[in-house]
Amino acid sequence: MTKNYRLPITDYQLINRCLQLASFAQGKTAPNPLVASVIVHNGEIIGEGYHQFYGGAHAEVNAINSVKNCDLLSKSTLYVNLEPCSHFGKTPPCVDLIIANKIPKVVVGMLDPNPKVNGKGIEKLRNAGIEVVVGVEEKKCRELNKIFITNIEKQRPYILLKWAQTSDGFIDIVRQNTDVEPLKISNAVTKTLNHQLRTQYSAILVGTKTALLDNPKLTATKWAGKSPVRMVIDKNLILPSSYNIFDNSAETIIFTKQPPLTPQKGENSPLPIGEGLGEGLEFVKLNFDENIIPQILNYLHINKLSSIIVEGGQQLLQSFIDQNLWDECHIETSPQKISNGIPAPIFPKEKPCKTIFYRENSMQEFRK
Repeated sequence: MTKNYRLPITDYQLINRCLQLASFAQGKTAPNPLVASVIVHNGEIIGEGYHQFYGGAHAEVNAINSVKNCDLLSKSTLYVNLEPCSHFGKTPPCVDLIIANKIPKVVVGMLDPNPKVNGKGIEKLRNAGIEVVVGVEEKKCRELNKIFITNIEKQRPYILLKWAQTSDGFIDIVRQNTDVEPLKISNAVTKTLNHQLRTQYSAILVGTKTALLDNPKLTATKWAGKSPVRMVIDKNLILPSSYNIFDNSAETIIFTKQPPLTPQKGENSPLPIGEGLGEGLEFVKLNFDENIIPQILNYLHINKLSSIIVEGGQQLLQSFIDQNLWDECHIETSPQKISNGIPAPIFPKEKPCKTIFYRENSMQEFRK
């Protein structure tokens, strides 16, 4: 007679399960991190949960509440990809709940870099007699929460630079007005994935010329999820009020030299406040006599907008590159050639960390 054997679930597998669960909330928890928790008793998962949205219950709370037989908690191990919090925020400290339920062992993927926590949660658990293991799949845990970690460690939003170019290095043909359509470089697949990416970021930024010539929506209509806050640099308020950026479909911020003082009406008013306009629209004054990029990043950080996609144009992207203000860069390249046009930004890194082909186009991903 053959006996069935069940292989034990390893700590690595269970932290990876936490990472899988936590990723379900991408784009919904910012500026908080992505966290999930799994509870195991005698090699079986008896509870799991994740932080589903900003202000909602934390992962450990949802995992503990999902356990049907609470008597098993005192004989179980709790797994979590980020150190349990030890301070009061929008919710009580998770370490207190773990201690109250007499959970004897906790396995943690990584320490929380937030100075309010950073080891304090681990210390409190150990002082309560709980066995704590730290650093399981730490690299993967840091990757999942790269945005949160950047916010804490660099005191600025996570910056993704993104553009599409031809194989001979151009991002567009030379255009002087909106009568000429922009060069089509992205294909149907990459356009959809671009919208998916937008749902995972807090904001998206373009410069005046891009907004004026392309009249972009900058939303995520091709993917389920929230659109990022649309941000446009418009120093002298030259964008017409009829443009897509003012269609109220997403929160919008205009960075300008002098915000308008009085509403202006009219279909082509240069001051975009009028009939049906202004809802979810904000004008932010910048000092254009100084470097505006740090001012923009500081505005985002203060307002808890934890990440930003910079989509162009060439001058704006090059400014971020030259100032070494980027964390990630995606360059899509199509096989087409145009011989002359608007040159792509000059990017310092030659070797991508990843290259993926979507039909005929390649997508190269770079990391610092």
